[in-house]
Amino acid sequence: MNRIIVVSGGGTGMGRAIARAFSRDGERVVILGRRQHVLAQAAGELNAELPSALVTPRAIDLSIPEQVEALATEVGEVDVLVNNAGGVDRADTTSLTEIEAAWLRDFRSNVLTAALLTNALSSHLRRPGGRVINISSIAALRGGGDSYSAAKAALIGWTYQLAATLGRDGITANVVAPGYIQDTEFFGDTMTEQRHQRLISQTLVGRAGMPDDVAADGGALLGR
Repeated sequence: MNRIIVVSGGGTGMGRAIARAFSRDGERVVILGRRQHVLAQAAGELNAELPSALVTPRAIDLSIPEQVEALATEVGEVDVLVNNAGGVDRADTTSLTEIEAAWLRDFRSNVLTAALLTNALSSHLRRPGGRVINISSIAALRGGGDSYSAAKAALIGWTYQLAATLGRDGITANVVAPGYIQDTEFFGDTMTEQRHQRLISQTLVGRAGMPDDVAADGGALLGR
């Protein structure tokens, strides 16, 4: 029987690569995000590309509890949950009010979304054998992202707590903290060649990471 995989932020970049890796193995994958057209396009392309793919799009704002609760009643048992949704607030902040708003936006998009989705689906996770993978960032360990770094660091601490709580039921919780990853929407139009080269120079392998690299890391945690 095919496993059920839920991937938040599954329409683009790392989330899409993760969804593709699972669907390639014949798993049933539900991709989540706020943009219905992006999700529909991703699901359509993956289902057309891979004969074994069973990818279903579901538009949802994961920072709204009512929407997350509704989702939980639809998906049934879940084998793997990948909390990949997130992003960074790049709004100019000069006043304390603007700083407050930016920090709250980063916390909501990176931490609250994962917390709400995981708690809503916790009773649906397969016991034993369920898996939770949280996508953090190298910024959580090295800084450089202000509120984004803080939010991604919060995911790491929270994952330890998840592992302790869910582990009693045979469910594992792990975190992946990628470095510089190309071919995502994360940098928007802020990437320059100079910045690109600087980020590559900070890696140990001398190249930028790709979304498929992150998918492979997540697969390693699952023994795939």
